[in-house]
Amino acid sequence: MVNAKTYSQKTADISRSWYLIDASSAPLGRVSTEIAKYLIGKSKPTYTPHIDNGDYVVVINAEKAVVTGNKEEGKIYYRHSGFPGGIKDATLKEVREKYPERIIEAAVKGMIPRNKLASERLGRLRVFPGETHSHTAQTPTKVEVK
Repeated sequence: MVNAKTYSQKTADISRSWYLIDASSAPLGRVSTEIAKYLIGKSKPTYTPHIDNGDYVVVINAEKAVVTGNKEEGKIYYRHSGFPGGIKDATLKEVREKYPERIIEAAVKGMIPRNKLASERLGRLRVFPGETHSHTAQTPTKVEVK
């Protein structure tokens, strides 16, 4: 019998790639899970839970994010100023008109584990409302979401 050892990645062995995802290609939840998978690093065979080995993700067409059902008027986003009575809400339609990037960011934030690595992982997410993005120099690999 072979004595197999468990692989644990070291921080010195981390290599990060860039990926490009089009938000208008699939429903919001499906796109968000794909983004979270790349940010966490679960798409790599070297995935280690306590090491942040995720990649950079560039998302385009956030204003054309696809939702199903009655979510355009029924889905509500909340934010709080920190002061008493400072809660504000907005529907998906209102958020899409003013800050379309927040739709993708909120959906992905809900799919990232809440731990010490979460803020660093979300920091590698770049969301753009339109077709153009400022990361062409990094030559991101296009990912098809079905």
